[in-house]
Amino acid sequence: MCDKHGHGASGGSEVGKLLSDAPSNWGRWGPTDEVGSLNFLTNLEVLRGVRAVRQGKVFTCGEVIGNPNGDPLWPGRAPAKRETMIDKDSYVRGDLPSLPGGAEFTDDRIEMFLQGSTQFDALGHVWYDDKLWNGYPSSDTNGGLKNASILPISERGVVGRGVLLDMAAYKGKPFLDKGDLLHLEDLLGCAEQQQVKIEKHDILCLRLGFLQLLRVQGPETFYKDFLEPGLTYSPELVAWFHEMEIPCLATDTISNETELDPAIGVQIPLHCALMRNLGIAFNEVCNFEELNKDCHADGQWDFLYAAAPLKVTEATGAPVNVLAIK
Repeated sequence: MCDKHGHGASGGSEVGKLLSDAPSNWGRWGPTDEVGSLNFLTNLEVLRGVRAVRQGKVFTCGEVIGNPNGDPLWPGRAPAKRETMIDKDSYVRGDLPSLPGGAEFTDDRIEMFLQGSTQFDALGHVWYDDKLWNGYPSSDTNGGLKNASILPISERGVVGRGVLLDMAAYKGKPFLDKGDLLHLEDLLGCAEQQQVKIEKHDILCLRLGFLQLLRVQGPETFYKDFLEPGLTYSPELVAWFHEMEIPCLATDTISNETELDPAIGVQIPLHCALMRNLGIAFNEVCNFEELNKDCHADGQWDFLYAAAPLKVTEATGAPVNVLAIK
């Protein structure tokens, strides 16, 4: 167990002061580690996840990329743009000949933010006091992540026992609203209500339903005074994640937390406390709607969680289509 705190040497930032006594996993898996708490997902943990497969049901939990009804995006990011490069008209116009023997093909390309859909964050995505996960310098981000990029996570994969908590239903709503806050007691209370036990090394999946409002309200209303609901920082919450050795937090929101709890005045503190300090992988913008409906119907809230983001060199994140197998 590493007892070194996760703050930078200067400790000068507001978030550094907030987290000055927060737990850290820096050095726990050596000075060159780039996958953090995913190290908890050993072969035995994969087999524990496999034991959650009892019905053979398969759910994909990725959002559609290039959805004509709108992609859920962090404000300021442009939606994905898919472009057809070759189609039947290309041959009709004479842009290119058919292949020898007469076969023809279509081709396309896509331009998108790597964190513009369901995706994983690299552990080096967020930092404070000039230190990334495991103490790597923030200068490693210049021109591309030289350490703690998405690639080590992509090459490793993320497989284990997943547990879904329907936080909206626990709060008595079809979906959480802007600014709704979730605390540790909410997580534990929801698990108790659903009669599912959260175990050490579980991949924690939270369904808030908020992003689905984009298609109901339209982008103008949805993004006005944008403030996602979600988990908010407390020392107790961070200590619980640390003690439970949670390897991965997955939610159906863009940030996996409410961006700015007015009581704290620090933006994305859980990215700092959980990802930067504890090395917990963040899987964001999932779509748990179909999985959630099925869990309510049959009462099985645990499953085999399997995901591997795209292998992109030096990237801060990459798209993924999560599989939940019950």
